[in-house]
Amino acid sequence: MRVIGLMSGTSYDAVDAAAADLELTGDTLTLRPLGHLAEPYADGLRASLAAALPPAGTTLAEVCRLDTLIGQAFAALAREADGRLCGGRAELVVSHGQTVYHGAGRGTVHGTLQLGQPAWIAEATGLPVVADLRPRDIAAGGQGAPLVSLVDLLWLRGRPGTPVALNLGGIANLTAPDGTAFDTGPACALIDAAVRDHTGGRLRCDVDGTLAARGTVHGPLLSRLLDEPYYALPAPRTTGKELFHGGYLRAALAGLPRLPARDVVATLTRLTARTVADAVRSVRGTEVIASGGGTRNPVLMRMLGEELPGVPVRISDALGLPATAKEAYAFAVLGFLTVHGLPGTEPVSTGARHASPLGSVTPGRDGLPAVARAERAPVRLVVE
Repeated sequence: MRVIGLMSGTSYDAVDAAAADLELTGDTLTLRPLGHLAEPYADGLRASLAAALPPAGTTLAEVCRLDTLIGQAFAALAREADGRLCGGRAELVVSHGQTVYHGAGRGTVHGTLQLGQPAWIAEATGLPVVADLRPRDIAAGGQGAPLVSLVDLLWLRGRPGTPVALNLGGIANLTAPDGTAFDTGPACALIDAAVRDHTGGRLRCDVDGTLAARGTVHGPLLSRLLDEPYYALPAPRTTGKELFHGGYLRAALAGLPRLPARDVVATLTRLTARTVADAVRSVRGTEVIASGGGTRNPVLMRMLGEELPGVPVRISDALGLPATAKEAYAFAVLGFLTVHGLPGTEPVSTGARHASPLGSVTPGRDGLPAVARAERAPVRLVVE
């Protein structure tokens, strides 16, 4: 089956699309990447989205408008991906949408909301769409995140030692071979917030780690940040920008001497490296396979290596999945499992009572996918 995966992460800077041929033979799922695309959100849409996210307030009218505009942005990229990557022969689209709220607190997730109305995607492409993947796991008592843990487990199964899959987006998360999975804390969320504050919104991130490279880690600020209670919670645990946002950073800076922006960014980069490394050590990881936008920050990757001496840190490209598109490929897999009647979660990873097929299906021009239920779930994922 030829499948397009769509997603936009917690940095909400662009929509990513990845296309793949997926084939389930026996207990092996084979993924043949066909390529990936990315399209930045229009400036006005991105600004509206940022203005509506917690801790800011919004209105139902604005939520409705964003649901439409994000859906249209996803639809345009899905149509382009079908033409450019699939030769117009895609059979299914899987859309994670854009998370705007993840109601986590005290070890329980009470609800989650992803925008990007899938009807726009189905209308633009004529294809059936699997969307709204997180709520089913939450309804089964899970955290709804990290949602791609099952894919990581299938993908890394058989590698020697204890390989850890790490995603560095706005929030960082990892998956260990025994199924342990959790959000470690911020990856780029606080770094991006500091850069936006420093530049008045002119820059959205620390491009190539330029600011961090010029700065010095401020010990008192780092200690204050490391006192965050979230880091002591047991797995599974999830978080988001509902906790780690610009206001959180400003509160942490309160009462300290005024610090140069480069020192703040260097400290936040070290915070990410330290908390990720602590998490890797907690699962006794012997190898890290990293993906996500944070892998493009050389200072962050250098600091992570310093925090994990003797533990190789590799980029997922080396295993066949591009770091900037790995999650889009993973969502393509989850949607493929859904239409074949197979679960897309690992209960150990999310804390759910049981594994569940994920998402809701919007019919395409020809209705629902004409796919027979698979006889058994895969136990390994092979990337060709």
